[in-house]
Amino acid sequence: MDRMLLKKMVFYGYHGVFPEENKLGQKFIVDLDLRLDLSRAEASDDVNDTINYAEIHALVKEIAEGPPVKLIETLAGNIATAVLGTYTSINEATVSVTKPNPPFDITFDGVTVELRRTRS
Repeated sequence: MDRMLLKKMVFYGYHGVFPEENKLGQKFIVDLDLRLDLSRAEASDDVNDTINYAEIHALVKEIAEGPPVKLIETLAGNIATAVLGTYTSINEATVSVTKPNPPFDITFDGVTVELRRTRS
């Protein structure tokens, strides 16, 4: 299976457990690893035979900057469900969501949740 990767997409959302997160918002970083057959696009050199990554970015942006959820696990799951539901040619989607600045008094590069979902 071929891969299409969308790396380090940055969005500003209001997700989190704490009221301050829902009010002030913060940056979220999303990575997508999509598994699909790209041989038709390779042969035709036609954008209509592939998945338009600008459209996928817009879909992820709508979710990441949309109504808040408490957990980044839920955010990642919502993204995976939307991607697989919208693009039937995608067989598997791995979604990573990083919250680089969680509201804790600790120093690290953030917390990342990665979910892998396959078409049933």
